[in-house]
Amino acid sequence: MDFQDTICATSTAQGIGALGIVRVSGKEAIKIVNQIFKGKNIEEAESHTVHYGFIISSPTFLRGERTSNTQLQSSNMIDEVMVSVFKAPKTFTAEDLVEISCHGSPYIQQQIIEALIQQGARMAEPGEFTQRAFLNGRIDLSQAEAVADLISAENRASHRIALNQMRGGISSELKDLREELINFTALIELELDFSDEDVEFANRKELEDLIQNLKSKIQNLITTFEYGNAIKNGVPVAIIGKPNAGKSTLLNALLNEERAIVSDIAGTTRDTIEETMTIDGITFRFIDTAGIRETTDTIEAIGVEKAKEKIAQAKIVIHLYEDDIEILKELERMLQEKVVFNLLSKIDKEGHDHEMDMESLQRNHPNYHHFGLSVKKNIHLDRLKNELVESVKSGVDENTVIITNVRHKEALLKAMESLENVESGMQSGLTGDLLAFHLRDTLRHIGSITGQIDVDQDILGTIFGKFCIGK
Repeated sequence: MDFQDTICATSTAQGIGALGIVRVSGKEAIKIVNQIFKGKNIEEAESHTVHYGFIISSPTFLRGERTSNTQLQSSNMIDEVMVSVFKAPKTFTAEDLVEISCHGSPYIQQQIIEALIQQGARMAEPGEFTQRAFLNGRIDLSQAEAVADLISAENRASHRIALNQMRGGISSELKDLREELINFTALIELELDFSDEDVEFANRKELEDLIQNLKSKIQNLITTFEYGNAIKNGVPVAIIGKPNAGKSTLLNALLNEERAIVSDIAGTTRDTIEETMTIDGITFRFIDTAGIRETTDTIEAIGVEKAKEKIAQAKIVIHLYEDDIEILKELERMLQEKVVFNLLSKIDKEGHDHEMDMESLQRNHPNYHHFGLSVKKNIHLDRLKNELVESVKSGVDENTVIITNVRHKEALLKAMESLENVESGMQSGLTGDLLAFHLRDTLRHIGSITGQIDVDQDILGTIFGKFCIGK
């Protein structure tokens, strides 16, 4: 991939629409568009200006001549357009950039792309516009990744996190960590130049305090990943219970539609049913499972096994029961790391014994949420929704920096490991050159998140290859 080339691509979604945008970036962008644009000479235009005219496939006219529509048609007019001119460096890519707003026909957009290629541009690779923004110093690597997250954001929470990251939230957090660490690394390495004189420029007590502070900050960032990943991909919620406990009825009520079959016949649900719903800006993936019980029915038994698989994958489990909580005992080990809502179902039912000892349940399962509900009478349904949201947000400040990217988490874990090597090395009297090695290793892992080190081309290819072509 030659980053000196001028590139072009359609930046709007595929398919027919009212408008389409063709984006062109590179040193020759303005010149190339000018060759197929019948209107003002955009090579003489001011930056950040918009111009009306026509795109033609064969530049046979003389600029400045008065040209009739008939003449334009004979000159292979493609479309009537608005051309926006942005001159380096104040552009998305930090290069000269032109955006052609045309009608949303895929045929028209393809014709414009072909005309640009004939004049010397080439088709952009996936994510190449954003990759150029990174390589030209317009944004760092974490901000570039946030562009993709922002485009794919499906709810308010994921939009807010991606926007914060794109505006440099993670970069600012890591910048302070790096600067403090760089100062001490420089002092440690300076000591190496005076090793014969046995001097210390880096105060070891201050370095110990710094290491503890860095470890705390990095751990806080790592801790946010579970929340960030759940927001980004949706929170899986398994609805479990014995047959006829009201699982499908609850799913339908949450979705406000008849998604699952409801019947008095036990064992109606034999497979998992999965649907998404956004509550207070957070997307939940609700999974209705088969009733868990011993059965000789082969198909139902498969459904029970699938239910247990979904429980293992879920972050939150809603257990519905009427008479007993045997399932909780059976699945106790599987539920240890999960948020569990242990809900007494159908509390509106006449003659239904819903006076179970909640205090006893709370004592035996202190980390569970215990209350009763009735879908039929809409009792505590809103409470369930509110507590689902709170269980996801628990312990995370709305204004804190959230990690959503697996690559970032892995880099932070490696940085933490290097810091622990520095810490243990200082306690065992490790020499300055080895301390400096571990400090540089920490800096390398932190820098890999924002691209403040030499980033392997394979990593860049993996990151930007997931983008759409025009971004």
